[in-house]
Amino acid sequence: MKNEMNSDIKPAARPTPRTLNVPEVEFEMTLRPQKFDDFIGQQKIKERVKLFVDAARGRNDVLDHLLLSGPPGLGKTTLAHIIAGEMGVNIKATSGPVIDKAGTLAGLLTNLERGEILFIDEIHRMQKAVEEYLYSAMEDFVIDIVIDQGPQARSVRLNLPRFTLIGATTRSGLIAAPLRSRFGLATRLDYYENDDLVTIVRRSARILNVDIDDDGAIEIGRRSRGTPRIANKLLRWVRDYAQVRADNRITKKVADSALRMLDIDEHGLDEMDKRILDTIVSKFSGGPVGVGSLAVAVGEEQDTLEEVYEPYLIQEGYLKRTPQGRTVTPLCYERLGIKPPDGPQKTLF
Repeated sequence: MKNEMNSDIKPAARPTPRTLNVPEVEFEMTLRPQKFDDFIGQQKIKERVKLFVDAARGRNDVLDHLLLSGPPGLGKTTLAHIIAGEMGVNIKATSGPVIDKAGTLAGLLTNLERGEILFIDEIHRMQKAVEEYLYSAMEDFVIDIVIDQGPQARSVRLNLPRFTLIGATTRSGLIAAPLRSRFGLATRLDYYENDDLVTIVRRSARILNVDIDDDGAIEIGRRSRGTPRIANKLLRWVRDYAQVRADNRITKKVADSALRMLDIDEHGLDEMDKRILDTIVSKFSGGPVGVGSLAVAVGEEQDTLEEVYEPYLIQEGYLKRTPQGRTVTPLCYERLGIKPPDGPQKTLF
C-alpha cells in the first residue's frame, strides 16, 4: 500500500544541502527491488523461483502455490512482490493473525481475479480452524462455509478463480503437514554473505543519494547480521550521523563511530546479543540453561529470544542448543574477553 503525501505541504527546511529523492516514509518501498535482476543474493533461491515463474508464464498458466520461509528481513515479502510483477498480476497482502475467521478468508479469496496472488505473511500464525479452509481452496479452488448454527446450520460451497497463494513464515515447523504439502514449491532463505550485504548497502546508498565510500559500505555490511533489512536500517542511521557530524560523507571511521553509538560492535553484536551471552556466562556458568530461565534473566520474551536473537548467535558460533539447554562456545568467551572455565560445565535448569 502506497503512502500518499499532500503536495501542498512543503517539507521543513534542512540545515544541509542534501536532497532526498523520495519522502522518508517511502524508504522501504523505494529500496525494495522490483525485478529478479535487481534482487541481490540468494542466488540458488532466485534461480529456482525465476524458473518456476518463467515456466508458468511460458504456458500462460496460473502460478502454483509457493511457500517462502526463513528468518525475518531476508526478502520474503520482496520476492512475493517481484513474482507478482514478473507474472503481471495483482498481489493482495495480509498476515496470518489478521485472518481470524473463515468469513475473513472467504472474503479475501472471493475478491481475487484469475491468476492474482494472495500473500499471507506469518502464515504459521493462522488459526488452525481457519487454516483448514485453505486445503480445498488451494487444491480444488472451492471453499465450504458453514452458515448459522444448530439445526439451521448449512454448508455453502463457493467456487474460486484459480489463484496463487504465497505464504511467508519465520517458523516453517509450525505449519501443518497437510498445508505444507499443497504448496508447489517450498524454499528457505538463509542469511546473506557479507559481500552481498555490501552490494545491497551500495545500491541503497545510490537510491538515497548518500555519499559513501567502499570501506564505509563494507563496515555497515559486515555488522548487519546477515540481514538486508538491518543493513538498510543501519545505513539510514549512519547517514543521519554523517549528516550531523561528518559533512554528509560516510567513511569507515564515520560508520564505525555511528554504529558504536548504537552499541553494535565490529562483529555485529548489539547490546541484547552481548547481554544474552554475558548472562549465560556470568549467571549460569556458561550453561546449559533453559530458554525460559534465560528469558527471565535478560528481561525478554522467550519467543523473541528464539526467533530474533538465537538464530544469528547460533549461526555465528557463539551459542549452542542442546537437549539440556543453551550453552555458550569458546568463541563467546573470546569475544567477551573472558577465560573459559576449567572442567565440565554444570547443568542448570
